[in-house]
Amino acid sequence: MRKLIESTFVTLDGVISSPEKWGPPYWDEEHSGYGDELFSSSDALLLGRVTYEAFAQVWPQMEKSEGDYASRMNALPKHVASTTLKPDQATWNATVIEGDAATEVARLKAQPGKNILKYGTGELDRTLLEHKLVDEYHFWIFPVVAGSGERLFDGFDTTHLRLVRSTPFASGIVVHVYEPKQ
Repeated sequence: MRKLIESTFVTLDGVISSPEKWGPPYWDEEHSGYGDELFSSSDALLLGRVTYEAFAQVWPQMEKSEGDYASRMNALPKHVASTTLKPDQATWNATVIEGDAATEVARLKAQPGKNILKYGTGELDRTLLEHKLVDEYHFWIFPVVAGSGERLFDGFDTTHLRLVRSTPFASGIVVHVYEPKQ
């Protein structure tokens, strides 16, 4: 069975919104290599509508600057969970998940293939958490305090996770990998 892996950038104070504002000083080849390994272990993306729309605006134009990574990002099939996006509005190699997202994600996980990588955090996470569909959480902790913004899992029920490993980078980023506690 495929794993569903969530990859999330987060500040020390739990902010997940606008990583393009606070992340760049810490982005380097070392952490990019880790991200590339995570990306290479996957053959599909799971996105909520907001993340999908943001990514679809920028990634198709990034092949010249980002090379192979952008080419792979653009080529991967994307599964978009949305109650407002219509199937005929989906572009960028995307399929809209209509109906019950939990059922569809469980079906995708049961198919043969590599892992499914999920970027972005929002309402879809509540559904995935409630149905215990995420196998690993990769929280990229950036050494910055944002002060304000959308917070990771704000308003969610208490959920216990088990630390699998931590990977520190010279830039100060630490990736903590967790899995649901059984």
